[in-house]
Amino acid sequence: MSSSDESVRLAAGDVELTVRPENGCRIAGLEIGGTEVLRQGAKYGSFPMVPWCGRVRDGLFYNGAVRHHLPLNSPPHAIHGTGRDSVWRTAVAGKSEAAFVYDLADPWPYSGRVTHTFALTEESLTLAMGIETYETSFPAQAGWHPWFRRNLGGGRDEDVRIDFTPEWQEERGADHMPTGQRIAPLPGPWDDCFGMPGGVKVTLTWPGRLELTVTSAAEWVVVYDEQDEAVCVEPQSGPPDGLNTHPRLVTPIDPLEMTTTWTWRRI
Repeated sequence: MSSSDESVRLAAGDVELTVRPENGCRIAGLEIGGTEVLRQGAKYGSFPMVPWCGRVRDGLFYNGAVRHHLPLNSPPHAIHGTGRDSVWRTAVAGKSEAAFVYDLADPWPYSGRVTHTFALTEESLTLAMGIETYETSFPAQAGWHPWFRRNLGGGRDEDVRIDFTPEWQEERGADHMPTGQRIAPLPGPWDDCFGMPGGVKVTLTWPGRLELTVTSAAEWVVVYDEQDEAVCVEPQSGPPDGLNTHPRLVTPIDPLEMTTTWTWRRI
């Protein structure tokens, strides 16, 4: 259902999801049994990272021998793509499913279309993105950046616990960029990218309240828990600076497709 403030609201049982297509196709809220699980605010919730994820070193990337310079929106790097700053168009808005699209444009140097779909049930949310082009091929990435509340409130509630078993951690340099080396996973706090070649699986547990598991067939996940208010679990199709280090070409016959599912149960 779409409201006059341009939000799109989905519902399944006592679960409600609010999407703001005019604010980067961002999930503004996810209430499970009346409890909001995402940090609130215009730049929080959960936003799609597209057509790249995380930081691009110095804003520079190459498509073959062609060099491109992206705006440095997190100096000295470019971060999180252009999708979160774009107005998306609502293509479908049903009771529990919706789809949105936007056409790539400046400052991204290539034409293409991004589709973002939502499917809500009483126990899960499945998100899918696709990037396609009918013109010049280009490297791209896709992923999601949810801000889950560290504490769900209620006085004596405990902070969320993060449980996952990565195979490796991308070593992070002083500039927050991967060094190119893979190391054994280190204890948190994290602002780090991890490799999970069997697929992403990260479980968040708010003791006595809720357990939520983020899964994806993707191989990489960034975990960020350095802020007091929220923790982030970000499945993505490549590591930070992946446009350069792990380029995945989107071609007229080979779109980039990415899916993640959040599954929850009350404790």
